[in-house]
Amino acid sequence: MTILTLYKPGDTPIKLQVSDGTYTLGSDLNCRIPLKEGAGVCPRHAILNINSGTYQIRDIGDGTAIFVNGEPIDRKADVFSTTPITLGQYTIVISDVPDEEENAPVEPPVVQEASPAMTQSFSPTVEPPPPQAPAASEPEAPAIELAQADDSHLLQMMRSIKAQIHAELIDRLDIKRLSASRVNPEELRQRARETLQAIINDVRNRLPEGIDPAILEQDILNEALGLGPLEDLLADDSVTEIMVNGPDKIFVERNGKLVLSNKTFMDAQSVMSVIERIVAPLGRRVDESQPYVDARLADGSRVNCVIHPLSLIGPCITIRKFAKRQLFDKDLINYGTLTEAMAEFLKVCVKVRKNIVVSGGTGSGKTTLLNVLSNYLPEGERILTIEDAAELRLNQPHLVRLEARPPNIEGRGAITIRDLVRNALRMRPDRIIVGECRGGEALDMLQAMNTGHDGSLTTVHANAPRDVIARLETMVLMSGMELPSRAIREQIASAIDIIVHESRLSDGSRKVTCISEVVGLEGNQITMQDIFEFKQTGISAQGKVIGHYRATGAVPTFFTDLAARGITLDPAIFQP
Repeated sequence: MTILTLYKPGDTPIKLQVSDGTYTLGSDLNCRIPLKEGAGVCPRHAILNINSGTYQIRDIGDGTAIFVNGEPIDRKADVFSTTPITLGQYTIVISDVPDEEENAPVEPPVVQEASPAMTQSFSPTVEPPPPQAPAASEPEAPAIELAQADDSHLLQMMRSIKAQIHAELIDRLDIKRLSASRVNPEELRQRARETLQAIINDVRNRLPEGIDPAILEQDILNEALGLGPLEDLLADDSVTEIMVNGPDKIFVERNGKLVLSNKTFMDAQSVMSVIERIVAPLGRRVDESQPYVDARLADGSRVNCVIHPLSLIGPCITIRKFAKRQLFDKDLINYGTLTEAMAEFLKVCVKVRKNIVVSGGTGSGKTTLLNVLSNYLPEGERILTIEDAAELRLNQPHLVRLEARPPNIEGRGAITIRDLVRNALRMRPDRIIVGECRGGEALDMLQAMNTGHDGSLTTVHANAPRDVIARLETMVLMSGMELPSRAIREQIASAIDIIVHESRLSDGSRKVTCISEVVGLEGNQITMQDIFEFKQTGISAQGKVIGHYRATGAVPTFFTDLAARGITLDPAIFQP
């Protein structure tokens, strides 16, 4: 029987009975032996390997050094029974004692050198691992304890093995130093792969049945240099959204439905490492002072991250994937998002420079539709896109892309979308495309639309076309300008021509449910007319939404002006 005794000055010593295995110590709650955050204690401070009476401590933190019998260790050290180990203020003694001595009184250890002051208490929450067999004696092999596992413990065993091999890879390769020295990413990945293959070859004969060494190698390589288990999900075309709820749960969206995947992270620190790899290239940060961030991947996929103290379940990541190939109107027609008549009408609206607002709820496909509408923009015009995190993918040759900037660590230097909209007016744009209006920039956007920059596009969160008007009024008031309600509505009625509303239905499908024209202002009310709409008539036995698109019979007020512009549009598409 192995006993771990933890001492803290002024507190009663705590005894823990443990079996052979690997134990992570630190202030992170996901550590197998969690220590409350305090002086000199890192989130993941050390790894303790216990194997049939032999012990090894490994330093994986970036803070206070670890002392064994009063001497600082260099990364890792073997530990003998009754030898005190010091982590910050915590002193740990390992002992092999007979069963009859389990209740013997605990005596404080004699440490040759005093340890630093401690302020936090220990939370003894330990989940014993499944039994592990002793590893074979190999002088050159890493100190990784492997054993056979049944199906019920295979996932837990896999995570334990990955954690040990990952720690050995970092120890041998020193990835942080290589990354800081700006080694070529391809060279770094190749060196990591070669080192990882050598480590796995050392322990290949001791891997539990059911664990493929090739898959294990790829998973650990992704954890060390990529996005961990997210790499496979990002490569899966059937996955449209990825939601990480802490290290143990990764949900994905397939065919409009949310399902729990079989992927997990090793621990919360692995999730944090992935978040850092996402936001660091963009010059953004996420920490306790800024515990949430919007970012994007290299392919333009949208990313949102939330960490402690806002998230109580561990670091959370939400990724809205974009299709690998650019979508066009024919693709949306094939998906049933809209009809050929609706696509033709929207194409004409873009050509005659109508100001268009795409509205809808979260995940309804607003940005995708905005990308499709941008395909109709003439190549000879100067186009400016303004976004919080760059997501739009336009192919026009004369394109300027602007992206907002968050504040630095001192809370300074922020450049908002509103700042960019105002600056865009000085850049001689023919069209301005704002990825999303969500605040005071709505006033500047309306001003731009009303001052010669017609043909602009933007998106707004709203439940219906009529709600877009109310949302715009609210956002204008958020600009800090105390304008009367009628003046705001006059601006909206003059600036906005077409509202395209898209919805995500109960079966996960996305459809353009309404295309409305803003007709004008009557009294204090903005008048609108629906031109096309989607009517839901029921739900099939398979849960699919049943319905049809139809024209309402209303003809847009600018239809008679199309001939003067040399554009022909069949009036039959407006017939019910």
